[in-house]
Amino acid sequence: MEKNPRITVIGAGFAGLAAAALLAKDGCEVTVIEKNEMAGGRARTWEKDGFLFDMGPSWYWMPDVFENYYQLFDKTTSDFYELKRLSPSYRIYFGKDDTLDVPATLDDLYQLFEKLEPGSSKNLKSFLDQAKYKYDVGMNEYVFKPSHSIMEYFDPRLAISGIKLQLLGNMRKHVHKLFKNERLRKLLEFPVLFLGATPQNTPALYSLMNYADLVLGTWYPMGGMHKIVSAMQKIAEEQGVKFIFNTEVKKIAVKNNIAEEVITTKGTFKSDFVVGNADYHHIDQHLFEKPYRNYSEKYWDERTMAPSCLLFYIGLNKKLDNILHHNLFFDENFDQHAEEIYTKPQWPAKPLFYACCPSVTDLAVAPEGCENLFFLVPLAPNLKDSESKREEYFNLLVERFKNLTGNDIKDHILFKRSYAMNDFVADYHAFKGNAYGLANTLKQTAFLKPKMKSKVTNFLYTGQLTVPGPGVPPAIISGQVVAKEIKKKLKKA
Repeated sequence: MEKNPRITVIGAGFAGLAAAALLAKDGCEVTVIEKNEMAGGRARTWEKDGFLFDMGPSWYWMPDVFENYYQLFDKTTSDFYELKRLSPSYRIYFGKDDTLDVPATLDDLYQLFEKLEPGSSKNLKSFLDQAKYKYDVGMNEYVFKPSHSIMEYFDPRLAISGIKLQLLGNMRKHVHKLFKNERLRKLLEFPVLFLGATPQNTPALYSLMNYADLVLGTWYPMGGMHKIVSAMQKIAEEQGVKFIFNTEVKKIAVKNNIAEEVITTKGTFKSDFVVGNADYHHIDQHLFEKPYRNYSEKYWDERTMAPSCLLFYIGLNKKLDNILHHNLFFDENFDQHAEEIYTKPQWPAKPLFYACCPSVTDLAVAPEGCENLFFLVPLAPNLKDSESKREEYFNLLVERFKNLTGNDIKDHILFKRSYAMNDFVADYHAFKGNAYGLANTLKQTAFLKPKMKSKVTNFLYTGQLTVPGPGVPPAIISGQVVAKEIKKKLKKA
């Protein structure tokens, strides 16, 4: 192996950015090839008429993961952006004049639980203590394993941890055993909707998300979520990483089980090692010839996918009344919507939805006197997507938003842009138009996820369809794990 190995990273999502920067830090010559016009993957931005929209992730949870990553380069979060804790964290609408604001402090949270279900604060403490254990073990032990083999988990400490982590129990039983109040149950089950399964099919392990939510808090990087992308890109460039945008990879040329060239729309890149941060299914099934694919199309078809979603980015020419940064609308049946995503895939009859209004917190993302708003409806992946269906749901959301919040926005819309399954496929080659990767079911956890390892000896996958899973913090960790694995392989070469 030459002194400075040439690494090609396909895709500039969070995992690709993390892997690229760490490999360059270790002396590799790293090039990131990105199909779209900017880094970030699903966390791109869209600007129009003085409005700045984060197109993807909008929740900043697990601030420790970001801080730990920056510290690998002797940086800290405040070197890149001001991080503001939201208080209240978010609001849940159960109906008209029926809301629940989730407090940012534990004392206020205990009081809220006591108010809604006398005596429940004791159970909440027990629930959060367990969730903290899962978070500490999960985020420090499990997620940093490459999960090449089940043997990685044959460790007495981890075996004991595994029992405490409640891998075999499910979230529905775990929550319902401790709490009787339906509002509190919905509050604790809500993060599961984006993990890719019903609460009944999600391991109780994932109450660690409640710890991230209720204890570690909901934050916002002033300037928008893309500030994280800018920070990670800056770190990568400081390490010498080269970025090539608006360039699509068309094929990975393999000889003697070695990926020798990455062939793109703008030339060919010779590589000593390749990192795949684009959609795993797309790389596996479309960029590799059949002998080098990890899985069959049948395998992929049988995976349980996390949701896709329908998004609307809306510029308003007025300020909204009595709206928080994050707003969840749970005025319809939670289980019915979950069933229409996971069990009987269809466009939901009465969808739950989410409204984000970052201009409540950050005046820089909208012109003066205006509001930056987006709606999100979780959907089953692979639904038939059409403009008429999108418009039908937009009208439904505007009407629900008006009835529940008192804000009639219909005559104040300067513009709107919709984004759904067809766009996820076109922009990211997203398998079945998914937005959130694979569902976090027991059968798709850790070493049961699609492998980082490839049949091709100098190729590794990273990102939301492999370990540790979907979400911004897990993606950053995925990039760290891949960089470490490549470093080990290069030492042996």
